[in-house]
Amino acid sequence: MLAAVRMTAFIVVAPPFSYNAFPARIKAMLGVGLALAVSPRLVEGYAALDTAGFFGALLLELVTGAALGFLVMLLFAAVQAAGGLIDLFGGFQLAQAFDPQSMVNGAQFTRLFHVAALALLIASDGYQLVLAGLFRSFDAVPLGGGLALEPAVGQMTDGLTAMFLAAVQIAGPLLVVLFLADVGLGLLTRAAPALNAFAMGFPLKILLTLTLAGTVFVALPAVVSALVRDALESMRAVTG
Repeated sequence: MLAAVRMTAFIVVAPPFSYNAFPARIKAMLGVGLALAVSPRLVEGYAALDTAGFFGALLLELVTGAALGFLVMLLFAAVQAAGGLIDLFGGFQLAQAFDPQSMVNGAQFTRLFHVAALALLIASDGYQLVLAGLFRSFDAVPLGGGLALEPAVGQMTDGLTAMFLAAVQIAGPLLVVLFLADVGLGLLTRAAPALNAFAMGFPLKILLTLTLAGTVFVALPAVVSALVRDALESMRAVTG
């Protein structure tokens, strides 16, 4: 039961399992199944707890699983944030909508990048590495042990910084092109005000975004692979 709580809390928060297209009962069954698979190695050295101690251990396992899942989700949010930057600079932000499946509120590229990252995570078997990192957490943090607060908070702060940096790096080339387009339109308006060059800004930036967005998708497989490694390092640092 303790292992199942940690597994289920992680699955509910961490991608790709957190996607709402997976029913909640399937997530719970997956958490229980993974807990049954890992329980033989956890039986040795486990001391029976009284009722109060058991419920306290359940709460600690819930927090541990949710915290580890949040670290993975925080790093993978970089791809979604990169799509949000492209929407903002490319003029798609006005078409913002809420996706109830992914719980993402954004425009076209935000949702597209999010779904693409999840698809790559599944197709590349990166989710198996994430689950392997979760399995190893039982060696460093035994059942009912709980996470140390200081390394967990430190990794969350570092993960937030890495998320923003990765988002800028992913969308950076396209953002530079869109920025130069704005500069060019500004210079053209200054040189010939009667042309009203900014009226061409929205269609021109949308055309540039749709034309060059494929260059960003080429880098997504390597980005997802690097994010998986970063997620494993963060989990190892928290549970080490």
